[in-house]
Amino acid sequence: MPTPTTAPQPPAPPIPLTELLASKELGLRRIAGPAEAELLWVHTSEMADPYPYLLGGELLLSAGVLLTDPDHYVARLVEAGAAALGFGVRPVYEAVPEALVQACDRHGLPLLEVPPETPFTTIARAVWRLMAQARHRELRRVTRAQQALATAAARPDPVPAVLHQLATRLGGRAVLLTARGEEVHAAGRRPPPEAVAALTRLARVVAREGPGSPASATDAHGGTHLAAYALGGGEGLVLALATRQRESGDHTVAGIAVVLLSLLAAPHQGADAADRSAALVRLLLGASPEEVAPLLAPTGPWTVIHARRTDGTTPDGLTAGALGASLGSALVDAGRNDDDTVRVLLPPTAGEAPPQEGANEETAEEPPQPSTVPPHPGWTLGVSAPTPLAALASADLRAARALAHAEATRTPLTADTRATGLAALIPPDQAAAHARTLLAPLTPPLADTLRCWLSLHGSWDRTAVALSVHRNTVRQRIGRCAQLLDVDLNDMDVRTELWFALRQE
Repeated sequence: MPTPTTAPQPPAPPIPLTELLASKELGLRRIAGPAEAELLWVHTSEMADPYPYLLGGELLLSAGVLLTDPDHYVARLVEAGAAALGFGVRPVYEAVPEALVQACDRHGLPLLEVPPETPFTTIARAVWRLMAQARHRELRRVTRAQQALATAAARPDPVPAVLHQLATRLGGRAVLLTARGEEVHAAGRRPPPEAVAALTRLARVVAREGPGSPASATDAHGGTHLAAYALGGGEGLVLALATRQRESGDHTVAGIAVVLLSLLAAPHQGADAADRSAALVRLLLGASPEEVAPLLAPTGPWTVIHARRTDGTTPDGLTAGALGASLGSALVDAGRNDDDTVRVLLPPTAGEAPPQEGANEETAEEPPQPSTVPPHPGWTLGVSAPTPLAALASADLRAARALAHAEATRTPLTADTRATGLAALIPPDQAAAHARTLLAPLTPPLADTLRCWLSLHGSWDRTAVALSVHRNTVRQRIGRCAQLLDVDLNDMDVRTELWFALRQE
């Protein structure tokens, strides 16, 4: 059986076997084994030994076509981690074999009798429906917890309030500990002394400083689930939790509390760090980026970087943080994107003065400098041009385009650059007005495709790679662009004018 670190994650929280048995329309009946089990998957197999194809947690459905040795069969299912066995009577067996019933009792595997009028697909659909309902309940619970924690963080006594809400939502005890195990704040019912001592020891594990120190750790003691999370801020503080049960969304709820407490429980911040923490907290509480931008002094220029692993692996928080550290920024979004992109926000470099009020790219005496971000082995980078805070959304989009360009051209880094040369001589408002008029017939997807195609010198294959679409889709979109704009895209003058217009967005 695969280890938990390599097995795929289940699509939803586990389903109690009792919920499935309570569905009267299925007609399932438990005839052997324990009454309690948690189902993660449904799998149908008539193999004599399905062990190699099980992940663990399955409700395995079978009619016993190749059942010859019930005891060996059940032992292998238990070894593979199957949660329960559903045995369909007819057409192979008129009743569940008694030897199979005894084997399931002996090995502790729940055995369900499936009546002949209940197709296996009906059972599978019922399980997926219950999983979807459980997932919806879990998401709603996590959302409500997030709202409650954010509200608590806005109170005059934010740290105790957040701990109280966390203890209430998880049904246990939440403690803020120092690196020496001393309680700073606590909320919730106190567990037995032995569990308290075990929790303190666990907290010391994550409080250790140095390379390789874990950011979190879990344990169990006498039926009590223990967890400890290191808080940021360099104060050595630890959030410790003790609960009677652990649900799938608890780690997410705890993670939200860790972010808030890391920002709130750092009393020795400098003025700049305090302002940035305040900005992040306000964002968590629902403020708009425009409202918090003044707190992120200096005002610019800032650089946005999009990064992706060259080997296609998904970066974890530690890997993303290491990239941010090597770039000189702690503002890293490891992201939960489908494309595994890490985003890094680089603040103005030391000694770099922000632009003067009223100045712009065209009136500045010094020309804009190209990006000084170096390539990083193992990463493909897309880098925006240095940008004022008010234009970070545009810089984020340009960094994403630069990353797509880098991957399509198989280069380690592509940097977006500001307009220079002849293009920089045209007033930006006039250039933008001309671009809007020229490109008005194009939808955003068509404009993005045309921009990418022109940037890659008309390469169909590279554009398809950059946009993650088929090359025929690129051909159809470019043909549609030529039709809507009524131009010949093979004409270099046309391409130049369109490229200039597209660069104004």
